[in-house]
Amino acid sequence: MEFIEAFFGVIGDLTWGWSLIPILVVFGLFITITTGFVQFEFFGRMWRVLSSNNNAADPNAISAREALLVSVGGRVGGGNIAGVAVAITLGGPGAVFWMWAIALVGMATSLVECSLAQLFKRRTRENECRGGPARSIIHGLGADYKWLAVIYAICLIAAFGLGFNAFQGNTVAGAVEDSLGISRLWTGIGLAIVAGFIIFGGIHRIAKAADVVVPIMAIGYLLMAGVVILINIADVPAVFMSIVRNAFGFEEVVTGGMGAAIAQGLRRGLFSNEAGLGSAPNVAATAEVRHPISQGITQAFSVFIDTILICSCTAFVILLGDVYVPGAEGIDGVALTQQSIVSHLGSWAQYFLTAAILLFAFSSIIYNYYLGENALTVMTESPIALNVFRVAIMGIVFLGAVAPGATAVFFFSDPMMGILALVNLLAIMMLFPVAMRLLKDFRRQLKAGVARPVLNPDDYKDLDIDLDAWKGTAPAEAS
Repeated sequence: MEFIEAFFGVIGDLTWGWSLIPILVVFGLFITITTGFVQFEFFGRMWRVLSSNNNAADPNAISAREALLVSVGGRVGGGNIAGVAVAITLGGPGAVFWMWAIALVGMATSLVECSLAQLFKRRTRENECRGGPARSIIHGLGADYKWLAVIYAICLIAAFGLGFNAFQGNTVAGAVEDSLGISRLWTGIGLAIVAGFIIFGGIHRIAKAADVVVPIMAIGYLLMAGVVILINIADVPAVFMSIVRNAFGFEEVVTGGMGAAIAQGLRRGLFSNEAGLGSAPNVAATAEVRHPISQGITQAFSVFIDTILICSCTAFVILLGDVYVPGAEGIDGVALTQQSIVSHLGSWAQYFLTAAILLFAFSSIIYNYYLGENALTVMTESPIALNVFRVAIMGIVFLGAVAPGATAVFFFSDPMMGILALVNLLAIMMLFPVAMRLLKDFRRQLKAGVARPVLNPDDYKDLDIDLDAWKGTAPAEAS
């Protein structure tokens, strides 16, 4: 066991330790510059998805809005509450600035990876669309690269399907026990049953659940943070300036100064918004949209919501209060966020935060499950294997909830996610000319006056795309 832990420790050091974060940053900057700052060019279009309806021929198809909410529900989790607090504790207020920076860069990366997942999606026998980096590798790079897709799929199942779901179960059970005094056992049973009901319904039930849960949790949390900011509106400019000064080393508040701020901000930002890690494209591919870039724009918006909006709310709640003491040790993580909210709004707020954590974690569980399911279907489409996996997810959630130390068993999650990200970035790099081709087509249609560009499958017959998955689209000139 010690050898296995050491082995995964080496993998973690080789990925997250020194190579992966710089690669993600450089890669994001490369995409941003090469695409002409596409995330800013289409920023106005991102907001339209919030009021969009399902325009697919099949009324039961997954809409762009539902795919957005599933991905937001997955990106938004404990990292938005506990992770931001850890970043500030270890990196100071300046870490928030670098979280913003990596999110703005990551929006371009997410747009590209999710657009590729859309283009190479496949329609299943159940009339659902499936896609993601694994299928982009197989159908974009060719069957000779299936081994790379299998590595990706195994890492996705291990990291998200198993490890992170145990962590989410543990987070929920701990928060409920601390604030409400309810035993971890009962929380674990309830969480496993509800999760099982939703995941056994497949992506359609997952999407419908996210359509209800995510707006409630996101809007509720934003409103609560908004109240805190309004109460302390006079102090907001000073807090903002403190973030900027500390980000560039003009204000030393923690050991490591500017270096600690950059390291913590980039690391926590990447963990939170997942841009470039290859997870969100699996959900992006399920949507029925007119053009792959449209879903790429939508998923870039998901990164904005996760980090620029929700993570910022947590940061200002902490920095506007008096619980956080720069450089002090002791209180951090979710406890820092919780006590900061209580200091602003009173003791009732801790129950609100517990409810938020419950919803955040639950939405992440069903999102993580779908990522694992989608990866499993790359290797086998056996209904028996799928149902065994669903039962296993219920067991993993329960195990994570009832055993406070259970998450230590899943020490492989971060290293597996590191390999996952490297495989995904390699695939994006090799398929980047295809992404640029899609972007050029999208811009050409906009320039020609087409308000809602449409993919013409005939223009991509040289690629291995599933024409059946795009049967509802037509040339833009005829739409």
